Amino acid sequence: MKLLEERIMQEGQVRPGNVLKVDCFLNHQLDVDLLDKVGEEFYRIFKDDGINKILTIEASGIAIACMAARHFNVPVVFAKKAKSKNIDGEVYTSTVHSYTYGRDYDITLSKKFLSPSDKVLILDDSTSAVDTATEAKIRESFSLP
Repeated sequence: MKLLEERIMQEGQVRPGNVLKVDCFLNHQLDVDLLDKVGEEFYRIFKDDGINKILTIEASGIAIACMAARHFNVPVVFAKKAKSKNIDGEVYTSTVHSYTYGRDYDITLSKKFLSPSDKVLILDDSTSAVDTATEAKIRESFSLP
């Protein structure tokens, strides 16, 4: 993660509310090589934990989750922030706070893609403070250990 830290120090900007702006390599433009190295580091850290799914929330978390999934050789599942007519059957729901947008979102995830027996790694973008209460709420809402 040293490489990511260095890149943030070089190009990141801290905005009001402690929101980290990294649009030059994560949000608007993707540095795929950097994200692949970040994904590889997540694999190094969690490779022995039996991860079989990576969970994120649309949209900025998808890039990091996908690059990590390459190394784990597992699928990425992402919760949607907007109601979709494409989601059918039973769903998990939760409310999460976006520090970037300063508002709460109701997120939805189809239950057919995530079960309580899955070993899930939750990844999101690095543009806001880690909120352990939100992670705990997601784990509880989505029946994750």
